[in-house]
Amino acid sequence: MSHHTLVIIAFNQALPSGLMGIADMLSLASLSQQHAPSHNKPYDHVSKTTEPWHPKVLIASTDGQDIVDGQGRVFKPDCALADIDVCHGVLIPGFVPCANGLPPEQVTDKACQAWLKRQYDQGALIGGSCSGAFVLGEAGLINKRRCTTTWWLHYEFAKRFPQASSAWGSALVQDGNIITAGGPLSWVDISLRMIRALAGNEAANRAADFAVVDSAPSSQDKYIPQGHLLSADPFLIEAETRVRQHLSEPLSTVELASTLAVSERTLHRRLKRLTGEAPKAFMDRVRMDMAKTLLHTSKQQVGNIALEFGYSDEAAFRRLFRKQVGMSPSEYRRWQGQREE
Repeated sequence: MSHHTLVIIAFNQALPSGLMGIADMLSLASLSQQHAPSHNKPYDHVSKTTEPWHPKVLIASTDGQDIVDGQGRVFKPDCALADIDVCHGVLIPGFVPCANGLPPEQVTDKACQAWLKRQYDQGALIGGSCSGAFVLGEAGLINKRRCTTTWWLHYEFAKRFPQASSAWGSALVQDGNIITAGGPLSWVDISLRMIRALAGNEAANRAADFAVVDSAPSSQDKYIPQGHLLSADPFLIEAETRVRQHLSEPLSTVELASTLAVSERTLHRRLKRLTGEAPKAFMDRVRMDMAKTLLHTSKQQVGNIALEFGYSDEAAFRRLFRKQVGMSPSEYRRWQGQREE
């Protein structure tokens, strides 16, 4: 029988589905054990991976007081963070955006940040879903770590937490004991990763099957609308425009810097700060963004699209597209077609 204690932090403006969905997913992990093939076998004949897992799950607010979720409903937590000395896992749902489309400027206070750091130092696994990753940033837990958040908050995330190594469009990133995932419903992903880490692969896979969800998170990139950068920053607008204007004759890093009237070093520094990417990675992603548009809106052969974007080696184009989007060009075209049926 497991003695793990897991804490779900409830903040004002929390996404209701994430707040209760995490609790439901953890509950399903326990409930699904009744449907395991080995459920009726004597324990002596059951592997350790099928040991019953019934963690203690607590929903805590920073001060123990009621919170108002992102839909305006009052929610009563189980306790305050200060009531919990030690736990094995912490899960943080995302937030319903403020009127400006961004998470609150300051989500946590010093006491909450200190509590999170203490749990991390004691070995707890800590996961932030979608904008919940901002909570980890405020606590300093993602400094010099690979991490991610949802695609439309990537640039705001990079601005607020410049010491973090944020990955554009990643579905889930785990760096040590810190887990981050993108998308409002990525609480499913961090919940399953927590279950996998504490209860084993069998428990996580069984919970995913029982909930009828994928046990492996998929890339965000295939969902990101074309031209998203255009609403982000004037320098990015200009940089993307230059890349789009030189497709059949791709720009080098030096040439892109020259067209923007900055040094190569400045180009690298500004793109890294704004997007988390080096210039070459930025240019490749802009080209793949345009390739997605052509795959969706035209019937051109993949090889012709590769040539149009300056890739004489079709295999190299296909490899880069799969790396960026998480599926092959042909799979992406079929996927987009199925979405419109």
